Amino acid sequence: MGYVHDVAMSRWFSPKDCMRSAGTWAEAEVVGIADVWCLIRTAAAAAFNLAIPIRLWQNGSPGKGCKLVSVDVGWICGTADPTTLTASIFKVTKQADGAVLAAGTAVTFTYDAEHLTNAARVDQDEHWMTLTITTPEWLDDDVLWHVEIYCDAALTSALQYLGARANYTLRL
Repeated sequence: MGYVHDVAMSRWFSPKDCMRSAGTWAEAEVVGIADVWCLIRTAAAAAFNLAIPIRLWQNGSPGKGCKLVSVDVGWICGTADPTTLTASIFKVTKQADGAVLAAGTAVTFTYDAEHLTNAARVDQDEHWMTLTITTPEWLDDDVLWHVEIYCDAALTSALQYLGARANYTLRL
Protein backbone atom coordinates (compact mmCIF):
# COMPACT_ATOMS: atom_id res chain seq x y z
CA MET A 1 0.00 0.00 0.00
CA GLY A 2 1.05 3.53 -0.68
CA TYR A 3 0.47 6.75 1.16
CA VAL A 4 -0.58 10.32 0.39
CA HIS A 5 1.93 13.16 0.56
CA ASP A 6 0.37 16.21 -1.09
CA VAL A 7 2.03 19.61 -0.60
CA ALA A 8 -0.71 21.66 -2.32
CA MET A 9 -3.80 21.09 -0.14
CA SER A 10 -6.16 23.83 1.03
CA ARG A 11 -9.41 24.12 2.94
CA TRP A 12 -11.86 27.01 2.90
CA PHE A 13 -13.62 28.29 6.01
CA SER A 14 -16.83 30.20 5.41
CA PRO A 15 -17.42 33.57 7.06
CA LYS A 16 -19.83 31.84 9.41
CA ASP A 17 -17.02 29.61 10.77
CA CYS A 18 -15.50 32.47 12.79
CA MET A 19 -16.21 33.96 16.19
CA ARG A 20 -16.54 37.72 16.42
CA SER A 21 -16.67 40.40 19.09
CA ALA A 22 -18.05 43.91 19.42
CA GLY A 23 -20.55 45.36 17.04
CA THR A 24 -23.51 44.31 14.99
CA TRP A 25 -22.84 41.56 12.43
CA ALA A 26 -25.13 40.26 9.70
CA GLU A 27 -24.90 37.36 7.27
CA ALA A 28 -25.56 38.81 3.83
CA GLU A 29 -24.42 38.98 0.24
CA VAL A 30 -21.40 41.16 -0.42
CA VAL A 31 -22.65 44.68 -1.11
CA GLY A 32 -23.25 44.96 -4.87
CA ILE A 33 -22.21 41.36 -5.68
CA ALA A 34 -24.91 38.70 -6.02
CA ASP A 35 -24.38 35.16 -4.74
CA VAL A 36 -21.19 35.93 -2.75
CA TRP A 37 -21.88 35.73 0.97
CA CYS A 38 -20.04 37.38 3.84
CA LEU A 39 -20.37 38.68 7.37
CA ILE A 40 -20.96 42.43 7.39
CA ARG A 41 -20.09 44.51 10.43
CA THR A 42 -22.21 47.63 10.73
CA ALA A 43 -20.07 50.77 10.71
CA ALA A 44 -19.13 51.93 14.21
CA ALA A 45 -16.09 53.43 15.92
CA ALA A 46 -14.98 50.47 18.01
CA ALA A 47 -12.32 47.78 18.11
CA PHE A 48 -13.29 44.17 17.42
CA ASN A 49 -11.76 40.75 16.86
CA LEU A 50 -12.44 37.89 14.47
CA ALA A 51 -11.22 34.47 15.65
CA ILE A 52 -10.97 31.96 12.81
CA PRO A 53 -10.54 28.35 14.01
CA ILE A 54 -8.24 26.28 11.78
CA ARG A 55 -9.99 22.94 11.54
CA LEU A 56 -7.76 20.48 9.72
CA TRP A 57 -6.94 16.81 10.30
CA GLN A 58 -4.62 16.37 13.24
CA ASN A 59 -2.51 13.41 14.32
CA GLY A 60 -0.71 12.42 17.52
CA SER A 61 2.13 10.85 15.51
CA PRO A 62 4.91 13.19 14.34
CA GLY A 63 4.99 13.91 10.62
CA LYS A 64 1.44 12.72 9.90
CA GLY A 65 -1.83 14.50 9.21
CA CYS A 66 -1.63 18.15 8.18
CA LYS A 67 1.30 20.55 8.25
CA LEU A 68 -0.05 24.10 8.28
CA VAL A 69 1.91 26.34 5.90
CA SER A 70 -0.16 29.53 5.51
CA VAL A 71 -3.61 31.05 5.92
CA ASP A 72 -5.34 33.44 3.50
CA VAL A 73 -7.91 35.86 4.97
CA GLY A 74 -10.34 37.87 2.84
CA TRP A 75 -12.27 41.05 3.64
CA ILE A 76 -13.51 44.27 2.09
CA CYS A 77 -13.04 47.65 3.77
CA GLY A 78 -15.67 50.16 2.78
CA THR A 79 -16.82 53.68 3.55
CA ALA A 80 -13.79 54.69 5.69
CA ASP A 81 -10.37 53.23 6.48
CA PRO A 82 -10.16 51.55 9.89
CA THR A 83 -7.41 52.88 12.17
CA THR A 84 -5.68 49.52 12.62
CA LEU A 85 -5.95 45.99 11.24
CA THR A 86 -3.51 43.31 12.41
CA ALA A 87 -3.36 39.52 12.39
CA SER A 88 -2.09 36.94 14.87
CA ILE A 89 -1.90 33.17 14.77
CA PHE A 90 -2.24 31.24 18.02
CA LYS A 91 -2.02 27.63 19.12
CA VAL A 92 -3.54 26.43 22.38
CA THR A 93 -2.53 23.12 23.93
CA LYS A 94 -5.36 21.04 25.40
CA GLN A 95 -4.74 20.41 29.08
CA ALA A 96 -5.49 17.23 31.02
CA ASP A 97 -8.97 16.96 32.53
CA GLY A 98 -9.17 19.25 35.56
CA ALA A 99 -6.04 21.22 34.69
CA VAL A 100 -6.16 24.95 34.08
CA LEU A 101 -6.26 25.91 30.40
CA ALA A 102 -3.08 27.77 29.45
CA ALA A 103 -3.01 30.89 27.29
CA GLY A 104 -2.33 30.50 23.59
CA THR A 105 1.17 30.70 22.17
CA ALA A 106 1.76 33.16 19.34
CA VAL A 107 3.00 31.56 16.11
CA THR A 108 5.54 33.52 14.07
CA PHE A 109 4.44 34.40 10.54
CA THR A 110 5.02 36.95 7.79
CA TYR A 111 2.46 39.04 5.93
CA ASP A 112 2.40 38.86 2.13
CA ALA A 113 4.02 41.73 0.21
CA GLU A 114 0.66 43.49 -0.33
CA HIS A 115 -0.13 43.68 3.41
CA LEU A 116 3.22 44.42 5.11
CA THR A 117 2.06 47.74 6.58
CA ASN A 118 -1.03 48.75 8.50
CA ALA A 119 -1.78 51.36 5.82
CA ALA A 120 -1.91 48.61 3.19
CA ARG A 121 -4.26 46.48 5.32
CA VAL A 122 -6.80 49.21 6.13
CA ASP A 123 -7.33 50.87 2.77
CA GLN A 124 -10.78 50.75 1.19
CA ASP A 125 -10.49 47.79 -1.12
CA GLU A 126 -10.99 44.03 -1.39
CA HIS A 127 -8.19 42.24 0.45
CA TRP A 128 -6.80 38.70 0.30
CA MET A 129 -3.98 38.61 2.84
CA THR A 130 -1.65 35.61 3.16
CA LEU A 131 -0.07 34.84 6.53
CA THR A 132 2.88 32.48 5.94
CA ILE A 133 4.00 30.53 9.01
CA THR A 134 7.75 30.92 9.54
CA THR A 135 8.20 27.30 10.63
CA PRO A 136 5.26 25.21 9.37
CA GLU A 137 4.10 22.59 11.89
CA TRP A 138 2.36 19.24 11.76
CA LEU A 139 -0.89 19.69 13.67
CA ASP A 140 -0.76 17.63 16.84
CA ASP A 141 -4.08 16.21 18.03
CA ASP A 142 -3.82 18.09 21.36
CA VAL A 143 -3.31 21.56 19.91
CA LEU A 144 -6.03 23.98 18.77
CA TRP A 145 -5.09 26.63 16.18
CA HIS A 146 -6.77 29.89 15.23
CA VAL A 147 -6.11 33.13 13.37
CA GLU A 148 -7.16 36.31 15.11
CA ILE A 149 -7.85 39.53 13.24
CA TYR A 150 -7.90 42.71 15.33
CA CYS A 151 -9.50 45.80 13.82
CA ASP A 152 -9.94 49.25 15.32
CA ALA A 153 -12.69 50.71 13.16
CA ALA A 154 -13.34 54.38 12.49
CA LEU A 155 -16.84 55.84 12.93
CA THR A 156 -17.99 54.97 9.42
CA SER A 157 -15.76 51.92 8.74
CA ALA A 158 -17.81 49.04 7.35
CA LEU A 159 -16.09 45.67 7.07
CA GLN A 160 -17.22 42.63 5.07
CA TYR A 161 -15.46 39.40 6.09
CA LEU A 162 -15.23 36.99 3.13
CA GLY A 163 -13.72 33.90 4.76
CA ALA A 164 -10.34 32.19 5.09
CA ARG A 165 -8.35 29.39 3.51
CA ALA A 166 -5.75 27.20 5.22
CA ASN A 167 -2.94 25.95 2.97
CA TYR A 168 -1.20 22.78 4.12
CA THR A 169 0.68 19.59 3.36
CA LEU A 170 -1.32 16.38 3.82
CA ARG A 171 0.44 13.15 4.76
CA LEU A 172 -1.58 9.99 5.44
